[in-house]
Amino acid sequence: MSSSFNSMTKSRNSGKVSPKWIVLSCIFTFALGMLVSSRVWLLPESKGQIMWSLQRNQDLQLLADDCTTKKNNEILGEFQKTHEAIQSLDNSIDDLRMELPSVERSSSHKLSGIETNTTKQKAFMVIGINTAFSSRKRRDSVRQTWMPQGEKLLKLEKEKGIVVRFMIGHSATSNSILDRAIDSEDSQHNDFLRLDHVEGYHELSAKTKTFLSTAYAKWDADFYVKIDDDVHVNLGMLAATLARHRLKPRVYIGCMKSGPVLSRKNVKYHEPEFWKFGEEGNKYLRHATGQIYAVSKNLAKYVSDNQAILHKYANEDVSLGTWFIGLEVEHINEHSMCCGTPPECEWKAQAGSVCVASFDWSCSGICKSVDRIKEVHAKCSEDASAIWGVSL
Repeated sequence: MSSSFNSMTKSRNSGKVSPKWIVLSCIFTFALGMLVSSRVWLLPESKGQIMWSLQRNQDLQLLADDCTTKKNNEILGEFQKTHEAIQSLDNSIDDLRMELPSVERSSSHKLSGIETNTTKQKAFMVIGINTAFSSRKRRDSVRQTWMPQGEKLLKLEKEKGIVVRFMIGHSATSNSILDRAIDSEDSQHNDFLRLDHVEGYHELSAKTKTFLSTAYAKWDADFYVKIDDDVHVNLGMLAATLARHRLKPRVYIGCMKSGPVLSRKNVKYHEPEFWKFGEEGNKYLRHATGQIYAVSKNLAKYVSDNQAILHKYANEDVSLGTWFIGLEVEHINEHSMCCGTPPECEWKAQAGSVCVASFDWSCSGICKSVDRIKEVHAKCSEDASAIWGVSL
């Protein structure tokens, strides 16, 4: 029995695993388990991080795309607004062009304004006879005396370059009976220059600017002359007088004066802006009397270019004088442009010194000119052929 027990014990001991191997086996098993566990848990976590990272990148891209889209939309919106504003401005300009007065306002209201055609008619002098709606009889008396009519008027223009027109604007009411009356008279005589100007006694300074601007735009002349419709004029003497100054760049020709500045109200020729001329009792600066004066081309151009900023005083002749006083202009005091009516102009004519213009200072024109201008013409006029003999 003892031997059996020993053999069993020996057999058991021979099948027993060494503790060293058990420890190594445990360590290996633990390491294997950790490896497997890491693969099992870390892999899904890494995938989740990758997915999260991808999702985040997609979100950022979408956000960027959204910002870019919004920015582009804003830019497109601003561009659209700018385009609409430009289009609206273009439409407004077109509307203004349609509303601006044209050369021909209507068939019954023609205006001789600044032409779009850059080709201007060549002339020696353009004479604008200032007239009003109520002055039909005065105009007829001028036509019957010193102003040529019909074919003679056209011949004077073509052969001598002397243009003579009655200048007048329009009434405050479009196509009024006054305007229609002028249209009818013009169709009969064809001797008007219609201005884009509302007629009125206190608007003579504005009318002068409009006349010079309109005449300058229509005719390329050496001189532009303004005459009142109650003044007698010898055209030959006027042309000869101006021709002597033809080569001068800037000349202002007329009967120069320097009257008192009238500060007291309710008197004729009252100057509301009298204070601009110094102390009470002062005189105006030197200027040509308004009955007749002439300006050279460069001065007419100056008025045309600057008419919007040229100040208008109460008296038209004063206004014109102030426009030139600060410029390099030669003021020519031509006494023959302000002769008196007979006997003064008659004596001068008999002495061989025919006057350019004659009028009464007391009336600022020929007193009762409709009745008396024929008498002045008979006694003080030049020879009928004088105008055709002037060398221009």
